[in-house]
Amino acid sequence: MTILPKQLSAACDCYKKRKVVANCDAALINFEELPEYMKDNEFIRNYYRCEWQLKDVALSIFSLHNESLNIWTHLVGFLIFSKMMIMSLNEKTSLRNVRAVFFGSGSDGWLSMITDSYIGKVAGLGSLHTQEEHATSVPIWPWLIFLSGAMICLIFSSVSHLFGCHSRRFHYFFWRLDYTGISLMIVCSFFTPIFYIFADQPYWRFFYLSSVTILGAAVVVTLLAPSLANGRTRSFRATLFLCMGFSGVVPATHAVILHWDQPKIRVSLMYEVVMWLMYGAGALIYVTRVPERWKPGAFDIVGHSHQIFHVFVVAAALAHCAASLMIMDWRCSLPP
Repeated sequence: MTILPKQLSAACDCYKKRKVVANCDAALINFEELPEYMKDNEFIRNYYRCEWQLKDVALSIFSLHNESLNIWTHLVGFLIFSKMMIMSLNEKTSLRNVRAVFFGSGSDGWLSMITDSYIGKVAGLGSLHTQEEHATSVPIWPWLIFLSGAMICLIFSSVSHLFGCHSRRFHYFFWRLDYTGISLMIVCSFFTPIFYIFADQPYWRFFYLSSVTILGAAVVVTLLAPSLANGRTRSFRATLFLCMGFSGVVPATHAVILHWDQPKIRVSLMYEVVMWLMYGAGALIYVTRVPERWKPGAFDIVGHSHQIFHVFVVAAALAHCAASLMIMDWRCSLPP
């Protein structure tokens, strides 16, 4: 069999390209060179990793490419929530002690600057710190569930952005893992406010927590379908997650009706509104792919929509954290 010069040249070019891809130093490629399963956002033009060796993929956490900030924004968020988890576990199982860590007994808690600031004065609080002798003893596990959900979501996201480029099999596995983490975080976010606000109404507490858990499981099962793991369904995925998150409007409205006379509940609602606005803005940016849509290639490394979305997710989770701590402080302040 005779090999034509053109065929030989093409084979050499293919070999060289594979050799370059195996070398992490020169493996970044542009959008047109990607296999079809990796083509997600045509407005991000360059700096793609594609089917690198696993070792090179792992080491790319320390290199610069169009996923670098996607990895690190949620990795930093994971470390923040890990620190909260460690602080909470160090206080054993007493919610009163956990509350003291974050709020302090006077003005030494790290949330004191927020809670004693203008937003607190508007609500007529004066001081949000309760006297220890009047504190109610309540379980801490709902708070730990929220922290665990946030940590799992953020680390799943970070790992998915790091390893999803290794192969087709890794790509689909890790993005399903990412969607599962998002759903888990949304479900876990409901536990702290609903458990403490409806502590005296076990029927409503069970109804709300079981409903959101079933909804979250249904969303996970839906998103595991291979047909939904591509860029064309980003709007559908974002809509599902937003519906899950905004389903919290129902128990929030119920809580406000029950406890509108409680200043701390009103302040916690302000934090939750901030959270919803951040999630909504992040989802809108994610779906519309702004700003890279306006100038393709200009935001490949810094400033593209997915990075902005990640920042909004961490900020929204911290806003919910502040709301949850406020609700915990309110529950602890009630007489036994």
